[in-house]
Amino acid sequence: MSEEEMLQKRLRELAERAYSQSRYTCTGFLSLAEQSVLAGMERDLSFIPWRLYGGREGCERQMAMFGSEELFGYQEDFPIALLQVSPVMEKFADKLTHRDFLGAILHLGLERSVVGDILVAGAGAYLFCQETMADFLCENLVQVKHTHVRCQRAEAIPQELQPKSVERVLTAASERADVVAAALWGKSRSQILELFRQKKVFINGRETENPSCLLKPGDCLVVRGFGKAYYRGMEGETKKGRCRLRLEVLV
Repeated sequence: MSEEEMLQKRLRELAERAYSQSRYTCTGFLSLAEQSVLAGMERDLSFIPWRLYGGREGCERQMAMFGSEELFGYQEDFPIALLQVSPVMEKFADKLTHRDFLGAILHLGLERSVVGDILVAGAGAYLFCQETMADFLCENLVQVKHTHVRCQRAEAIPQELQPKSVERVLTAASERADVVAAALWGKSRSQILELFRQKKVFINGRETENPSCLLKPGDCLVVRGFGKAYYRGMEGETKKGRCRLRLEVLV
């Protein structure tokens, strides 16, 4: 059984358990590729609603929750905790990266699905994790690389780390996904096509290897390693017949 088939089986089991027991069930934090597998199971999971959330708007890694208030008669929050990791003595701290924080967490013997997005802030970081593992991390995450740290629960992410977006108007030959991505991130068509081949392009949560698909207003375009943008539509054409496209880009 392939990894994708195993994931599909696990998702189906969680959905069936939620439906049969009338209680919410959740996955761990899913990668973009795993979210794409879930999105592709729309017909198989049509018997139960599900939604994604990662702790805040715009998260890359997200949990899936099966169930709804309409179906169960009550509402339940996602079991996600926000933690702040900060150096014990900032002046002696290493310059830590996302990889450093993630490596320290995995070194504790935890699976990647336990932790969602990690937001590096100065010498420290904020991270989302499964609620059931929050206390464990607070007690055991005491060192990142060579830096001694403290890990504690946080109420909210600082304003400067909140997701921001800017509107951009591009001129491109068409609304094709590869054309828009190349214009948006300043890459050549061949570079963008290679990203499609590497399965790094997602439209509305679904992995796509079809560079010629046309974007529709409201579509969410993600290219791993480059960013996320929402396509808002075409505003008209230039005198040379090129499309004038409006996008909202997360920065």
